[in-house]
Amino acid sequence: MRYYVTIGERTFVVDLDGARASVDGVEVRADLRDAGGALQHLLLNGRSWPIVATPGSEAGAWTLHVGDNALRADVVDERTRAIREMTGTDTARRGPRPVRAPMPGLVLRVEVEPGQTVQAGQGVVIVEAMKMENELKADGGGVVSRVLVAPGQAVEKGTILIEFAGTGS
Repeated sequence: MRYYVTIGERTFVVDLDGARASVDGVEVRADLRDAGGALQHLLLNGRSWPIVATPGSEAGAWTLHVGDNALRADVVDERTRAIREMTGTDTARRGPRPVRAPMPGLVLRVEVEPGQTVQAGQGVVIVEAMKMENELKADGGGVVSRVLVAPGQAVEKGTILIEFAGTGS
């Protein structure tokens, strides 16, 4: 089965065929195990990666916490991608998506303000969750339109923290 995985501005083609996996045509040794709850354990080419994977509000959207990094990933299969292309509903980027809390936590720092231009991958807010500081990043370049939280504020999973010009919630 073929999947298209978009992280930031880059899309990877991931092919899974039984016990074989390839990324952009390069075969990889990968084993993904459910470690309970949102925690996954990925063994990739002999290297171990604990990953916290939380689903987003849209189908195929995920927030992946790998070490100190939080990444937004959009995953679609071939059929879904083809339907989106045929119907014109492909998620062409018009700027970053709103930044949402990936899990309940406490806002420690807000690193942007309305009107500020951000780059893809730039940190915009720091949230403490499960006794870890998580830097949440913009998934594309754009302009901050609204900051909806303040330091010290508790947030629930899915709460919109930062919005960007031209994006909806």
